[in-house]
Amino acid sequence: MKRSIEVMAPAGSFDSLMAALQGGAHSVYFGVEQLNMRARATMNFTLEDIHEVARLCKENGARSYITLNTIVYDHDLSVIKTIIQAAKDAGITAIIAADQAVIAYARSVGMEVHISTQVNVTNIETVKFYSLFADTIVLARELSLTQIKKITDAIQAEQIKGPSGRLMEIEIFVHGALCMAVSGKCYLSLHTHNASANRGACVQNCRRTYQVIDREEGHELAIDNEYIMSAQDLCTIDFIDQVLDSGVSVLKIEGRGKGPEYVKTVTKCYREAVDACLAGTYTPEKAKVWKEKMENVYNRGFWSGYYLGQHLGEWTNTSGSKAKLRKVYLGKGNKYFGKIGVAEFLIETHTLRKGDSILITGPTTGVIETTAEELHTSQGAVEEAVQGDLCSIKLDTPIRKSDKLYKLVATA
Repeated sequence: MKRSIEVMAPAGSFDSLMAALQGGAHSVYFGVEQLNMRARATMNFTLEDIHEVARLCKENGARSYITLNTIVYDHDLSVIKTIIQAAKDAGITAIIAADQAVIAYARSVGMEVHISTQVNVTNIETVKFYSLFADTIVLARELSLTQIKKITDAIQAEQIKGPSGRLMEIEIFVHGALCMAVSGKCYLSLHTHNASANRGACVQNCRRTYQVIDREEGHELAIDNEYIMSAQDLCTIDFIDQVLDSGVSVLKIEGRGKGPEYVKTVTKCYREAVDACLAGTYTPEKAKVWKEKMENVYNRGFWSGYYLGQHLGEWTNTSGSKAKLRKVYLGKGNKYFGKIGVAEFLIETHTLRKGDSILITGPTTGVIETTAEELHTSQGAVEEAVQGDLCSIKLDTPIRKSDKLYKLVATA
């Protein structure tokens, strides 16, 4: 397989941005302020952050994309223009957009545009239309690989090119949360909480349990799975070779609201899987190992989405994550002794024991996973460090004062 494939990772914070780059992402997408589909999340960058995001991506050879893909009203237009101009000035690679106003303004200032999945592109004629404005299109999530292949074959056969003169690139989601609505076009949150999912403010009604009751006689229907609208997470790692055979160029990982350990683990697994496919060394056995690694971080259980021809979703039977490991907060970084390779942490809660698996995250550090093979406190070498202790751990990678220390424990 002699072609370029791009693994795109999410970033909701500088911790996750570094984690994505550590995981080998070819590109990173992120939201700014409130005009993106994760606007409700606390993890969004500000205008002041854009230059630093662009710098970090360039230093690591990665492309950078700002998502501006919500519904846009007249009062948003000045903000949109400000963000796009700031992105251009900072050297951000492209804008991910859905609204024609955003697309038109980005093109007018010379920004590369990618068409968001919110546009719900499902056929080659729509691809031709958007090729007038954009170089990359994220297809609707409900298409099968067979349908995707017809689109990519037509792009090749008809030599459909975007404004840059390159052949149109097709992007699809390969991993992460799936909405029960068509490509995220859901109105439940708007009706119940006046919080529009299409403005990035979804309260995730679909992730809750519901009763179905006959209002005339009061009869309740028997529902085996109470989470009847909460889809399991998409996972394509065990048929990623078929995904690449469909002719797509960009593989998008969902998760701007997820922690940096999720971002690094999932990005690294898909980067390794893609590299294996391109090298001709991909095997089902390797895919099983990657999938097991991703089961350790946030997930609602996995299914293949609609790519293999399935018509109905597969629903989760529990609330929240099914991750096999959970992180328990212990404390913060205090100092790093570079000459001897030792990191010192202040233990603020719980207990750290010798041999525990630990996780360290930070805006500059990204993600470090290791084992606390030795512990030292003011008492010398110890078997455990407790609340209030300054605890030293042998660590080759520097840590910062803002870094957080967790221990990883198996879920019950």
